[in-house]
Amino acid sequence: MGRELKRVGAPFKQPEWSALALMEAPDRVVEVHRSFIDAGAQVITTNNYAVVPFHLGDERFEKDGVHLTALSGKLARQAAQNAMSEAMIPVKVGGSLPPLSGSYRPDLFDEVLARRVYPLLVEALDPHIDLWQAETMASLAEARAVAAALAHTAKPIWLSFSLIDDPEVNDPRLRSGEMLDDALALAVEIDAEALLFNCSLPEVIGQAIASIAPRRDTVAPALLLGGYGNSFTPRKSDAVANNDVATLRSEVTPHHYLQLVKEWESHGASIFGGCCGIGPEYIEVLASEM
Repeated sequence: MGRELKRVGAPFKQPEWSALALMEAPDRVVEVHRSFIDAGAQVITTNNYAVVPFHLGDERFEKDGVHLTALSGKLARQAAQNAMSEAMIPVKVGGSLPPLSGSYRPDLFDEVLARRVYPLLVEALDPHIDLWQAETMASLAEARAVAAALAHTAKPIWLSFSLIDDPEVNDPRLRSGEMLDDALALAVEIDAEALLFNCSLPEVIGQAIASIAPRRDTVAPALLLGGYGNSFTPRKSDAVANNDVATLRSEVTPHHYLQLVKEWESHGASIFGGCCGIGPEYIEVLASEM
């Protein structure tokens, strides 16, 4: 959403990042949702990834965070309803539950902050969404904090982790260094509908799916696997994904991304999408070829 908002000319700068469009140009948010829907997306994600203290600051989050989060849900629902009424296109809305202290930084996780903020996000989004996306989780602690806020939900949970960007390693891990088996165990523990990997190199996501699929088949065969990769160049361990506009890999074209996603499918994945740098033109190729 952030990259596409920037591309179409929506207000976009630090520190607000993609949240600025909610504040100043909500019509642009609906426009971008619709561009992904028209490309073939079956699930869209609420545009509240940056509606967190890390981007807004504590004072503005306290003042506007709940309102802006609810607005992101309303705008996504509006786009989905418009698609259904105008073109009979059924689209689900995923409620984003992002890292609160910057992406890719498990070392910055604040459990006290998480216990306070995640329930606010859940309450604001719940009337507008069909499923929960706990996304770009860098550690089990982050994911457990989200799971605690969702303990009483009846809606499906998609639990998505970000991975260390090292395609040369045959043992993919969470950005915290924790094992994939532990991520799988947590997904089973909280009765998640899907275990995903996102905002990571698509090659590493493929390795992770290939690694975890046999274990999934044994312990939780009904658990869906999948991913939504980015087209970033590899990010260092101390990088914060949304701290700057990261460089994109020119070789990750829509059709190149398609081939990588087909590898995920061959290993047992059934949910496919795109994260940073993967725009509607990529989704159009996936929708037509998968």
